[in-house]
Amino acid sequence: MAVEQDRARRTSSAVDVSSARTGAERAVLVGVDLRARALNRTGAAAARLAAAAAAEQAEAEAGAAPEALPVAGPGMDAEESLAEFRELVLSAGGEIAAELMQRRPRPDPATLVGAGKVEEIAGVAASTEADLVLFDHDLSPTQLRNLEAALPCRVLDRTQLILDIFARHARTREGQLQVELAQLEYMLPRLTGRGKSMSQLGGGIGTRGPGETQLETDRRRIQRRIDQLKLDLDAVRRVRRQQRQRREAVPVPTVALVGYTNAGKSTLFNRLTGAQVLQSARMFATLDPKLRALELPSRRKVLLSDTVGFIRNLPHTLVTSFRATLEEVEQAEVLLHVRDASSTYGDEQKAQVEKVLAELEALRKPRIEVLNKVDLLSPHQCEGLEARGEVLVSARTGEGMDALLAAIDAALHSDPIVEAELRVPQNEGAVLAAIDAGMVVHSRAYEGNVVRLSVSGPASLIGRLREYRLRNQP
Repeated sequence: MAVEQDRARRTSSAVDVSSARTGAERAVLVGVDLRARALNRTGAAAARLAAAAAAEQAEAEAGAAPEALPVAGPGMDAEESLAEFRELVLSAGGEIAAELMQRRPRPDPATLVGAGKVEEIAGVAASTEADLVLFDHDLSPTQLRNLEAALPCRVLDRTQLILDIFARHARTREGQLQVELAQLEYMLPRLTGRGKSMSQLGGGIGTRGPGETQLETDRRRIQRRIDQLKLDLDAVRRVRRQQRQRREAVPVPTVALVGYTNAGKSTLFNRLTGAQVLQSARMFATLDPKLRALELPSRRKVLLSDTVGFIRNLPHTLVTSFRATLEEVEQAEVLLHVRDASSTYGDEQKAQVEKVLAELEALRKPRIEVLNKVDLLSPHQCEGLEARGEVLVSARTGEGMDALLAAIDAALHSDPIVEAELRVPQNEGAVLAAIDAGMVVHSRAYEGNVVRLSVSGPASLIGRLREYRLRNQP
């Protein structure tokens, strides 16, 4: 305990100057390592490591050199989880006053971390003049009430922090509706004893009074607001459905970018489409979906969609509330799963993304694994990743874009690419222009007033030019 208090004091002194300069809220971070879970995970990790060791032994016996991969397999430990939580706090605009870690075999039902640790947290929060204490774990309503009663400042858990970041980054009316719905659904069972902290929500909850009657009034008001938000989001879904139906009238498939937050999806989206959407190292910089046209090497046109990033233990209320936004993922023909190649817990991130895709019933869709940020890896590490059949790119430098576009082309099954021989009169300028704009012309020869072309292009476009195809073609 003395070591942790000393580390907390050092962390506090390191941020004193910057906190005073920025005026940001000072936060004490509390990580929680439940040993029972860690032991279960360790057993699974041991099995994977044993399998990897056996594979390496087999390769050594065959004379092949083992591959060095930068992506670690077992998953996040408590320290890595706390590091990710630290990034969330910075994304929310907070200053880190101190960090503490609690290791327990099981959570304490009353306070999650135990009475002794609560006393230590209270002392650190008071000595660092912290504005709030953040727990890298979800708190039950009882735990939240008990902690707020025992600590000298506000208490937030992981879900509340993520909701706050979403609220900061929501720009469109749709995004704001979705965030408000998620906030209200999360807070509804936690009203009892919240007192003045309910003012964080804003927006017409009303002045709190004493007694159960006022509490029930607040609950009814929140429930009415939740019902209204759901109706508004249903209207958003109807508009999106109508827009999608209009798009489907023209055969333009959609390709959706999915992945862990801060994997570089928006940077890749800008690189591919030339768009100027916000790209940031902060988590959840993108909340509102973006659609842009993209031309593939085959000259086919697709719509590329940039979506909200996923994260470990993404609150279920967010997945439900953002269903309207994530419909682009459900309707996409191909998913580009963008992963951070330099991350030390890439397999854990991949598993979390697949978990959310399963909730969206999109796990069986054709998926291209895209490892981004390869400019941060050594050539030897890149060789090991290429052997796994994944597409390696750097959205920052542009490396690997041609290979990615070719992979998208190969994965699309609607409106397939076909080859054809065409004979077009030279006076059909509009037809020749359409061929040059939408097909790949392999050869062109002039026979009097007729142009003979060998082309490949979308079946839908070639079908509209069937009168110009040579007779002996299907």
